[in-house]
Amino acid sequence: MDETLTLYRPTGPQELLLVRQSGNRRWPPRLPDQPIFYPVTNEEYAIQIARDWNVKASGAGYVTRFQAKRAFMQRYRMQQVGGAQHTEWWVPAEELEELNDNIVGTIEVIHGFGP
Repeated sequence: MDETLTLYRPTGPQELLLVRQSGNRRWPPRLPDQPIFYPVTNEEYAIQIARDWNVKASGAGYVTRFQAKRAFMQRYRMQQVGGAQHTEWWVPAEELEELNDNIVGTIEVIHGFGP
């Protein structure tokens, strides 16, 4: 069994700037209206969100990929939020720093959309 899971996170330019300021090692705290942090489980779904939602909302969208310790992520239930490929891990905002402590390696940008 692999010790890590590959997670994907669609993001806009402001969040990506904060990730880069952390040395591509940590996600920034959630805003008051963001009670969960939701990395998605597959690249296709992340692309769809980044291209269709992030570009519309902020002019650009990015897909990031990162590894997290499997033992940590198993405390959360995967959520299906639409079609079969629309699956996410819902991490409560107050537990995001603990997730950050369980990232293995760096957060990398694998796709970009918009200017």
